[in-house]
Amino acid sequence: MNYRVLAINPGSTSTKIAVYDDDKVLFTKTLRHDADELSKFDGIIEQYEFRKELVLDAMKENNIAPETLEAVVGRGGLVKSLSSGTYKINETMLDDLQNPELWGRIHASNLGAFIARSIADELGIPSYIVDPVTVDEFPEIARISGCPEIERKSLLHALNIRYCGILVGRKLEKKFAESNMIGVHMGGGISVAAIKQGKIIDVNNAVLGMGPFSPQRAGALPIGDLLEMAFSGKYSHKEMMGMFTKTGGLISYLGTDDGRVIVNKINEGDEKAKLIFDAMLYQIAKEVGACATVLEGKIDAIFLTGGLAYNPYVVENISKRISFLGEIHIIPGEKEMEALSQGGIRVLKGIEEAKEYARN
Repeated sequence: MNYRVLAINPGSTSTKIAVYDDDKVLFTKTLRHDADELSKFDGIIEQYEFRKELVLDAMKENNIAPETLEAVVGRGGLVKSLSSGTYKINETMLDDLQNPELWGRIHASNLGAFIARSIADELGIPSYIVDPVTVDEFPEIARISGCPEIERKSLLHALNIRYCGILVGRKLEKKFAESNMIGVHMGGGISVAAIKQGKIIDVNNAVLGMGPFSPQRAGALPIGDLLEMAFSGKYSHKEMMGMFTKTGGLISYLGTDDGRVIVNKINEGDEKAKLIFDAMLYQIAKEVGACATVLEGKIDAIFLTGGLAYNPYVVENISKRISFLGEIHIIPGEKEMEALSQGGIRVLKGIEEAKEYARN
């Protein structure tokens, strides 16, 4: 039996949607929202009815009747830390997604659960989220930072990394839950994850953590110099957050986060562009090496994914440093819509069991 699922992935100024029949995509669309439209709402969560109607309109335009759906899956957003998998959307989850104190902010992806739940409830079908960024499967040893007041946290591109791991497992004819892998997602932020027996047991923290700098983020920084900046009086907390999460990395050095533009500059002989770009790739490779030690060298596969994995220069320069560690698979782009839909379909088919979201 085929199962039809609607996947919803809200961003700050867009909402991506897709409808799948099993692994066949029926249509995908990105709904754009201009600033004037969104400024009418007091906050992010208040946008969900507006975005929901646009989703339903897009389905109608593509001749998909809501009554033909078996489930609706939304992007997870900033829920509490939890193990990987597909979760039923319940009131506790929705309450947490409205609570800025949980992670210090409310992200646009939090809308995914609200839109999915609303559409699904009207149809009398289940609604889910799949592998949010807060997936946390760290053993206790991975949480220790070196400062008792600070704990290492798991925050990563879990949705794309876990799904790509499942795809690589199929290529290897091996169950993901029985595989050891290193997953590297390379987008505006970069996640390098050690995966042991299907669990993500360590990662660099793709927002404000350790690991490589990225197109937009600063990555790990020398502590002494960071303290000097923080107490210099030149920058507010908000300004430094912006510097390290939105305008750091490649942007801060080269004025662009577009790998294609930078490679063109390198090909034209721009030595600074080459140095900075190569430094980012060097740091990514070094983080892969660190994950190899976490897995004690027992690695079934390494995979590179995300937008930068389309770039041959990136793939070649990382691969030459890490190829001795194991077989490398390239899965370019972000498969988030596919990952969302397939997470729901695995539950509908009984391959996985949907988990219950709870605070404790």
